[in-house]
Amino acid sequence: MYFAALLARTEDGWEASDTELDDVETLSDLTDLAREASVDEDTVLVFIEQEDAWFGVVRVDGEEDPRIYISDASAASRSSYGEILLTDELLGREPGAEDTIAALEELVGLDGTEDGEPHTADNNNDDDEDGPGAGVVPAGPVGDTGVLSDLGLPEAELLMLRTDALAEIADALGAAEVLETVR
Repeated sequence: MYFAALLARTEDGWEASDTELDDVETLSDLTDLAREASVDEDTVLVFIEQEDAWFGVVRVDGEEDPRIYISDASAASRSSYGEILLTDELLGREPGAEDTIAALEELVGLDGTEDGEPHTADNNNDDDEDGPGAGVVPAGPVGDTGVLSDLGLPEAELLMLRTDALAEIADALGAAEVLETVR
């Protein structure tokens, strides 16, 4: 079960709206959706939560690049919505590196075996290409832990949130009642 909402800061406080992510395929799509909800290029927060597994916060301030925090990257990587947030940059990978390697291997048929030789664990060179653990998504939090610090939620508190995290974040921001209206 997923929950997604936009929280837009205005002169009068926060305005919340639930949002469907069915048409969102990339972080750019999500950022555009947030900017559309912005009043005078004020801060917009996108909350995404998969019940008891992970949550993510994307902060969009005007035309600046989005700032992202994900509570558990490993859990998020198993989610279509989480994959939107887990960019190469956020994970510290070379942009497009996995796609390039996969395309080259497919193009020239490089699977670590000679022609006609069966593919076994002994001749599997996949882990050797980029070192051990290449392409592995870390368990635990990733991203900008200070994403909400100036709004009233210090890094240490953000890192400690587990269940009902979005309600606690909204409470710290003074937006609990507004968020509850769209839950």
